Parts: sequence; C-alpha cells; structure tokens
Amino acid sequence: MSILTHNGGTVLAMTGKNCVAIASDKRLGEGFSTQSFNCVKIHEMNDKIMVGLAGLNSDTITVRQDLEYKMKLFELREDRQMPVDMFRVMLGKVLYKARFGPWFTEPVVAGLNEKNEPMITCYDLIGCDSPAPDFCVSGTATDQLFGVCESFWKPDMDEEELFECISQSMLSALDRDCMSGWGAVVKIMTPDKIITRHLKGRMD
Repeated sequence: MSILTHNGGTVLAMTGKNCVAIASDKRLGEGFSTQSFNCVKIHEMNDKIMVGLAGLNSDTITVRQDLEYKMKLFELREDRQMPVDMFRVMLGKVLYKARFGPWFTEPVVAGLNEKNEPMITCYDLIGCDSPAPDFCVSGTATDQLFGVCESFWKPDMDEEELFECISQSMLSALDRDCMSGWGAVVKIMTPDKIITRHLKGRMD
C-alpha cells in the first residue's frame, strides 16, 4: 500500500461561471480501518482561496501550517490578501523545497482571481502544478472521479448547478472506493461568499 493512500481521502474541485467548488470526504483511516469520520481536508486560506489536502494526515497538517504562516507574513508585509495566482506559485515552491524528502500530499487549489474568474490547480508531490479549466482530483478515488466528472461537468454552471454536479460526482465515486467516504463536505465560493454544505454518504 502506498504511503499516500495510508490514511485514505479524496478531494475534488470544479469550476462554474464566476464560482468554484471544492469537495472532500470525511474519512480518516489507518489502512483499512476507520479512525474518524470528521476529518477536515478543505481549508479556507482567505476570502478567495481554498485548498484541499489529501494524503498522509501528518504531512497535510504540516503543509497547511506552513502555508498559513507564509500567508500571514505576506499580509503583514503587503497589507493585502494574497491573490490565488500568487498562492499557486507559493504552494509549488513549498512542495519543491522538500523534493528530496517530499510531503506525502497532492494538494488541490480552488479560487477566484481578481476578475472573479475560477482557477483550479492540482499538484504532484514535488510541486508540479496542473491547472485545469474544468475539474481537478486528488486522493484514492481519482480513477472513479475522472469517469463521472467527465460525464457530469459542463461549462458555465451557476452555483446551484455546480453544487449538484460536484455532489453527485463525489458521492458516486465514494461509493466505489473503500479508502474514502463516510459523507462529504462541499464548499462553493462566489465573489461575495463561501457556502458550506455537508452530504450524507455510505457509513460502512
């Protein structure tokens, strides 16, 4: 079993029209046994940036703390919030800096730029980013998510259509992956708010 899949977990991000959504499951595992069904994998970095961290739980915590530290320093120095395109570069550098002993997490970034256009990116272990115009996936259910997302996603969805699309995609994939599940959380970002909704899923 790969160290990336030891704790399980799945993250999915999708774009809409002037909105973006990110979803994750709630399971924290220890191999095939479940330790918690309320694990937080999506973090709101500021009003325009969210990041999803799936992988080895201890490494995801370390990466999140490092990102928060660097963002606070930026806000103190610049007296403004970090934009999403700058955050994407910073996250890549954080991962690449540890390339010889990498953090075992493959982050997914979702946010809105200064024109309120959606931007999503996923990374590998050493910080190589892969921006996408439609959706990004990470975690143990990636194979299942690619199939359903390609079927369900369509361009220019509003926030309610986007919620329905990402929710159905996530639940369909989680039903077919024993390392993820126990419900899901969805966060939808619009120019003026972030909406958080919880989904009930299989609990076995």
